[in-house]
Amino acid sequence: MFRFALNTLPIRCKFGKQALCAFFLLLTAAALPPSPAFAKTRAASQPPESGQALPNPDALLIEVYKSLSANNLRLAQAKADELVEAYPHFQLGHLIRGDLLLMHTQPVTAFGAIKNAPAEKLKDLRDEAMVRIKSISQKPDPNLIPRAILQLRDDQKLALVVDAKKSRLYLYENNGGQPRFVTDYYVSQGRFGINKSSEGDQKTPIGIYYITSRLAGAKLPDFYGPGALPINYPNEWDKVNGRSGSGIWLHGMPSANFSRPPLASDGCVVLTNPDFLKISAAVDVGKTPVIISEQVEFVSKAKWASDKQVANKLLDDWRLDAESTDANRFLANYSRNFKNAQGDNINAWFGKQQQFDAQHHPSIKLTEVTQFRYPGKDELIVCTFTQETSVGKIKSSIRKRQYWMKEASRWRIIYEGLV
Repeated sequence: MFRFALNTLPIRCKFGKQALCAFFLLLTAAALPPSPAFAKTRAASQPPESGQALPNPDALLIEVYKSLSANNLRLAQAKADELVEAYPHFQLGHLIRGDLLLMHTQPVTAFGAIKNAPAEKLKDLRDEAMVRIKSISQKPDPNLIPRAILQLRDDQKLALVVDAKKSRLYLYENNGGQPRFVTDYYVSQGRFGINKSSEGDQKTPIGIYYITSRLAGAKLPDFYGPGALPINYPNEWDKVNGRSGSGIWLHGMPSANFSRPPLASDGCVVLTNPDFLKISAAVDVGKTPVIISEQVEFVSKAKWASDKQVANKLLDDWRLDAESTDANRFLANYSRNFKNAQGDNINAWFGKQQQFDAQHHPSIKLTEVTQFRYPGKDELIVCTFTQETSVGKIKSSIRKRQYWMKEASRWRIIYEGLV
């Protein structure tokens, strides 16, 4: 794979050091509006030809630079032409193409041929170009696993992992219980960054969420593109911590645009329309987790297996303590700061439990277990499972979620509730 450091790019080009430096700025800055000739070629959400896959726009950006640094302006131009032909509404691509055309006749000493371009627009597109280019050299190591994913259910085929700092969405598949990297996509997020806490703050939440429904583009304004995938923000942990707001979706782009700058949404995670369509076709409503982190932490497979074992032991020890009907033993699993969805503290909540009958010991089985390390500063593990309880001839089954927090050196349950 082609790899480079942004601060050590080669400066060698017969078009002159000044021109190449200007072109590097071009790769990390603004964009021209689509030229009419290319804008009319085809819609951005359609492939160049029926049945033909669209090229990777980020990879084409790199190919343009590689060609220019190898003294091949003609090939760089061809790659830029390919980029805007495939994506006629991609503003950054049109600026690259325009500056390359100028290089045939004159030195390019400024970024773009536009006069009096809005500074804010230039900055937005510069930011987009930078994160796109970096993504090519910073793809996840396939031998590493996102630390947040501890255990997926057998029927959870995929997990979506968002890295807010890199403006990337990583797609992982469940490969026999072990997450395996498949691909990644450029995304935009909240205008004011992450850590959403209230309605209208234009921030993207951090946490573990699930896709709750699939909304067709035909039933939505054009603003959302070909559709939307709502997630369950605010989740239980958000509500316990007083976070509010609603309407956080993964969705596409208006038909007249290809992409947005990295910080541009009202809090949603926004993809290009071709990328959204791929993801929407692959996910399962109610099953596919969406993990949104400030920065994704990756660990070795050995570390992942060790973390998973710790989480599994926590849950199994809790199950055994629940079966014992020893109140003190059971309550030792819970934090003094415990609170449930109704606001009950540990004493009020425990008083409502009905399984602690010394004369009738229950048999408890946990199935369909999922476990994640919660993104953020706190040490949190969220476990979701089906609890099948048998007491004599009476059987019951409930879906439950627990949030475990590490307090000093011990993990304890800080929240528990039904799903």
